[in-house]
Amino acid sequence: MKTFRTRTYSVSDHRLPAGRSVTFAVLADLHGLVFGNNHQQLYAAIAEGRPDAILVCGDMIVNHRHETMESAAGLLLRLCDRVPIFYALGNHEYKMLLNPESREFYLNYERLLTSAGICFLHNEHVDICLGDTDFVFYGLELPLEYYHKPNSPALSLTFMEKLIGIPSQSGIHVLLAHNPKYGNTYFSWGADLILSGHYHGGIMRLSEHHGLTCPQYLLFPPYCCGDFQKGRQHMIVSAGLGEHTIPVRIHNPRELLFVKIHH
Repeated sequence: MKTFRTRTYSVSDHRLPAGRSVTFAVLADLHGLVFGNNHQQLYAAIAEGRPDAILVCGDMIVNHRHETMESAAGLLLRLCDRVPIFYALGNHEYKMLLNPESREFYLNYERLLTSAGICFLHNEHVDICLGDTDFVFYGLELPLEYYHKPNSPALSLTFMEKLIGIPSQSGIHVLLAHNPKYGNTYFSWGADLILSGHYHGGIMRLSEHHGLTCPQYLLFPPYCCGDFQKGRQHMIVSAGLGEHTIPVRIHNPRELLFVKIHH
């Protein structure tokens, strides 16, 4: 049976009142896997962490396998009864959305989840108050050329701002950006917390922050896995809950992430 580990990252921010904290569960790269009957194992682990919100960083599905939408929706529909969910697309969702043959299947998936209250962020943002603190969640949706294997273009700050705008002056800004390749641009954009996936922990994990390769066939990709910090900004890259393209994991367990923000 496939297994995963639970990992918690702690981030401090003076804008939270003393004694208050906010916890996010972070889901990335499920790729249609099911842990236990009706996701019971994964659902129980998320519930045990008592998150204030669930943040989805994309690739919950596989673009050419429609049945993976059913399994992902089954999990998310159970979870959205407990806490708010914010969903940014990965390359698999985006490919399905753009493909004329699968577009309607994907739109039905998104409509189903939206009707249950799940918030999809297509280069959009939403404000919410958690722990007596204002948060702004942004979902970055990059054109598919930024996922080309192995070479993809550089992402300029100007183009990113064209896609998603400029961060507002108030609130803690959380950026859901599936592809971690462009971490330098994300930091420059000004997010307080950046959450990514896509690299599947480097396939073969070499150390806390380094892996051998990734689904874009890059060797020793930067921002591969773990927590990266620049000043007070954090970028946390999940090793993901599933695998695809290179279905191998060596010293690289699947993981469910929690991020706890405290004063």
